[in-house]
Amino acid sequence: MAPWLIVVIVLVAVLLLLAVGGLIATNRRTRSHEGQLLADLEAVNDALAAAHAADKGWEPERLRAAAEAAFAEHHPGVEPETLTLVQVDDRPGIEQDRAIFRVVAQGAEHQLVLGRRDDGWFTVEASPRRP
Repeated sequence: MAPWLIVVIVLVAVLLLLAVGGLIATNRRTRSHEGQLLADLEAVNDALAAAHAADKGWEPERLRAAAEAAFAEHHPGVEPETLTLVQVDDRPGIEQDRAIFRVVAQGAEHQLVLGRRDDGWFTVEASPRRP
C-alpha cells in the first residue's frame, strides 16, 4: 500500500473522530442548557402576551383581578402559586376578546380563559391544562 494512501486514511479517520466528538459535545451542551432555554422562551412569551394586552388598552390590573376571582370561583380555597397571562386574542368587537392564563396551584397547571363584555371579564373556560 502506498504511503500517501495510508496518510489519507489516517487523516480521514482523525477527521471522523473529531466530527463525532464534536457532535457528542454539542448534544451534551444543548441538553444541559435545554431547561434554561425553555424557561427563557416561556418568560419571553409571557412578557409578549402582557405587552400585547397593554397595547390593546386592556387594563392589566383589572384583567389580573378578574383572573384571580375566576380561579377562586372555580377552585375555592386554593391559592394560585403563579397566575400568568400567556395569550391575548383581540378580535374585532369586545365580545370575541379572550385572555388566556396559565395558573399553577398545588403543583398542577390549569388553563383559565376569560372573555370580555361591556361590564368586564368573565370565565369562558377553567380547566386543567391539557398537554
